[in-house]
Amino acid sequence: MKNLEGVTRPDQYRALALSTLAFTVCFAVWTIFSIIGVRIKQDLGLSETEFGILVATPVLTGSISRIFLGIWTEQLGGRRVFSILMLVTSVCVFLLSYVETYWMFLIAALGVGLAGGSFIVGIAYTSYWFEEERQGTALGIFGAGNVGAAITNFGAPFLLIALGWERTAVIYAVVLAIMAVVFWVFTQEDPMTMARRRAGVRGTSALTQLEPLRHPQVWRFALYYFFVFGGFVALASYLPRYYVGAYDVSIAVAGTLTALYSLPASVFRAFGGYLSDRFGARAVMYLTFIVSLICLFLLAYPETRYAVQGKEGLIEFSLAMPLWGVVVLTVLLGFFMSLGKAAVYKHIPVYYPNHVGSVGDLVGMIGGLGGFFLPITFGIVLDLTGVWTTSYMVMFVLVAVSLVWMHVAIRRMERRHIPELSEKRYRYLPEAQYSTDGNHRKTGETDARA
Repeated sequence: MKNLEGVTRPDQYRALALSTLAFTVCFAVWTIFSIIGVRIKQDLGLSETEFGILVATPVLTGSISRIFLGIWTEQLGGRRVFSILMLVTSVCVFLLSYVETYWMFLIAALGVGLAGGSFIVGIAYTSYWFEEERQGTALGIFGAGNVGAAITNFGAPFLLIALGWERTAVIYAVVLAIMAVVFWVFTQEDPMTMARRRAGVRGTSALTQLEPLRHPQVWRFALYYFFVFGGFVALASYLPRYYVGAYDVSIAVAGTLTALYSLPASVFRAFGGYLSDRFGARAVMYLTFIVSLICLFLLAYPETRYAVQGKEGLIEFSLAMPLWGVVVLTVLLGFFMSLGKAAVYKHIPVYYPNHVGSVGDLVGMIGGLGGFFLPITFGIVLDLTGVWTTSYMVMFVLVAVSLVWMHVAIRRMERRHIPELSEKRYRYLPEAQYSTDGNHRKTGETDARA
């Protein structure tokens, strides 16, 4: 790439390291309500629905803000936008310590949620520093910044117990402000932004970025991401409350157990990118959905008591998932969700090679809204049913719909390109993968109309 002339490997590694570190801090801030929200719920006497809305509100801002943050990043540069975003968010987190009423908490949570918009800024900033053949690995490393959720789930409970939620918020605000200063001082503007400034080229307009929404498959990819990323954020926020309520553990134990879920759900994203390159994104998505269905079915099965008539009277027994079983299944679920995150974004360059940024923004925004709607839904169904495992039932339905839609779309594409596949003798052939120009392609789905 001509824009990378004069860029050295140390320049690339420094940009990648600092953007990943900044994203990790931002993601830790973004999920802060997963821990302090449990104490706030107790202090204010909130219902499960109100608690779900509280932990989901930051995700709403983080998802919606990606559109204008993406535009500003193209126009102003990632270094400037990232630094300002962290400073503004740190102020919102600091003001959170002065809030006392539920409605003010919701307003403050909207400001805290800006931290989630750092993803799209960091993706653009990082990708512009690397050659195309190395961007996948670089972005996979950057995406591992999701581990910030595990840091919050592991560390924040101890701060909460020792200092209270108000001072915990202050510490988070100070750390984020320091990270903003470090990022500004030790980074440089990315080569693409510098080239645009020299050429006087303006960034992409909002209408142009929204244009791909007319393609049904963009919505299909967004549904996949609604589960693998939105579901990840939702569970990372909801599991501490679930462990405290369903298994009566302390907030410190609940945070640690949630960190065990968040960690593999974050750090294996780069491995998911490798598998998508090696075996195809479609195969990784099939594996993700099938294993997730199995895990969620077992997690969703509520504690049930049975009475069977035996020859000498009633035989009573019960089935219930032990705590260790939930931990094992959620860790396994998180691992495959991490693979799925990378596989979703592997699809996008295959379908939209000239609109990777705009389609990626839209898929990320819509998919990220899963982290907003799912915790609210969890709270509503728990209030209505009183059954703790209903949250997993909701996730099970979401995965089942995604898997069916994906499989039907794939079969339609194959039969459109190879009409003989509709005949009985070809019905069970392995998937044929063709590009829109009719040439064989090694990986990925390829028909923009499906």
